[in-house]
Amino acid sequence: MIQYLQILLNARFAKMEERGATAVEYGLLVALIAAVIVTIVATLGTQIETAFTTVSDKIGGGGTGTD
Repeated sequence: MIQYLQILLNARFAKMEERGATAVEYGLLVALIAAVIVTIVATLGTQIETAFTTVSDKIGGGGTGTD
């Protein structure tokens, strides 16, 4: 009976270790995606701002956006 309980405890601890490893992997994946998004926004930010300014100037909306 004691050996059976020991096997069950070892199995539960193994699952907990796998769960922790999976959480770390997901955390790294989220961090990588966030870094890619920040890089893209930083790279294209000035180009997008220029495009919006050009469109705004052509339609005559040279205001600041406040009333």
